[in-house]
Amino acid sequence: MSRRFDLLVFDWDGTLMDSTTVIVKSIQASCRDLGLPVPDDARAGHVIGLGLKDALTYAVPELAIADYPKMAERYGHHYRSYDNQLAPFDGAEALLRELAEAGFMLAVATGKSRAGLDRVFKSTGLGDLFVASRCADECFSKPHPAMLLELMDQIGVAPTRTLMIGDTTHDLQMAINAGVPGLGVTYGAHPRQQLIELAPLATVNHIGELAAWLRANA
Repeated sequence: MSRRFDLLVFDWDGTLMDSTTVIVKSIQASCRDLGLPVPDDARAGHVIGLGLKDALTYAVPELAIADYPKMAERYGHHYRSYDNQLAPFDGAEALLRELAEAGFMLAVATGKSRAGLDRVFKSTGLGDLFVASRCADECFSKPHPAMLLELMDQIGVAPTRTLMIGDTTHDLQMAINAGVPGLGVTYGAHPRQQLIELAPLATVNHIGELAAWLRANA
């Protein structure tokens, strides 16, 4: 079967790494530290994948702009305290290695900072599998298309030969804005119905199903 895509772009948190619960808990703990109203799980989870400013504006609207650095410091403190509990989803590493060996070019487009992504690349040992990556402190935040546009330009791949894989509406809307097909994973931050409303090529419910879809359709 001829290959449909050359470049597979993955979101990180909630797509490759089982970190959505930790992100939500870290946002909530940071709010408690600063005496701010604590967002519920749905509100805190909705911002996963966004850059810091956009995430805080939505999750903690009461936070003064001048206090963003304090919130960022507390969030980083709480998130890093879970570092030894974070790992890729079962089967994610094997899938990435299979795709790389099959000749696909792999990239990451994430709401993480560059320092945060470099840290998990090192801790997981997966960094060498990706030919490029873009982080929220290097580009406009999702759903702006900048991350995908820059990755495609750097690697030299057309939108029709690129697939964005993510667990949030931010990922899928970014794909739409960049003219790139999207694939939704339902085991991360956003509910399946919200993903379906953005008309991805498909939605998959676990890493095994993602692997099967890519083998059959990518």
